[in-house]
Amino acid sequence: MNTANSEIKNHPVISSEHWLSARKTLLAREKELMRLHDQVARERRALPWERVDKDYVFDTAEGRRTLSELFDGRRQLLVQHFMLGPGWEEGCPSCSFMADHTDGMNVHLAQRDITLVAISRAPLAEIARFRQRMGWQFRWVSSHGSDFNYDFNVSFTPEERAKGEVSYNYVTQSFPHEEAPGVSVFYKDDAGHIFHTYSTYGRGVEVMMGAYNMMDLTPEGRGERDVPHKMEWVRHHDRYEVAPAAASSCCAHT
Repeated sequence: MNTANSEIKNHPVISSEHWLSARKTLLAREKELMRLHDQVARERRALPWERVDKDYVFDTAEGRRTLSELFDGRRQLLVQHFMLGPGWEEGCPSCSFMADHTDGMNVHLAQRDITLVAISRAPLAEIARFRQRMGWQFRWVSSHGSDFNYDFNVSFTPEERAKGEVSYNYVTQSFPHEEAPGVSVFYKDDAGHIFHTYSTYGRGVEVMMGAYNMMDLTPEGRGERDVPHKMEWVRHHDRYEVAPAAASSCCAHT
């Protein structure tokens, strides 16, 4: 039985007065969560940085570019580590779900001195082909042939995977894929020095998934099955079937 559907069918219905009281109780919890979120954000900004001294070079549509040049004249760089390995026919559906939010955000991020770029280990031609298919406009570059993905723990060698000694999400573990998702943040100072300020992996990448936040407001929530890979339902946006019309809540008379 679908637990979510069962809860919907048997959900309590109360008077407006009692609903308002329950809503105010929840509002207090939401404000508590917001204050905690703000506190964690302050602690995140207070983290010490590590200087990036390696000269990473990427293949871009404009030619070879250094990590410094990816900042595009801004001080802050957000990187989506997009799971698209060499020879893959298409990018990871979950990473694509993340990327579907990017084009709308970019104009606003730029106003806050932030450049966002996707980076994958696939060669640039393979990235360009998939990017065109998906209709995205954001900048997406290739780290093919560099250590970038390995150094930031989102690509793994066959030897690491065979030993079950992959470093991901700040622990050593086994991992089923050669690529993994992540988001990393970099800062460049007036002298041109680059610093790695933050990286998040695993469920941390949900920061890019605004659609999830909207789902969380609804009665059925995310509606995901209780399985290890809860995003099993996600498809590339050009692979979804037409969403079915909502079933009528009225019973037909016979």
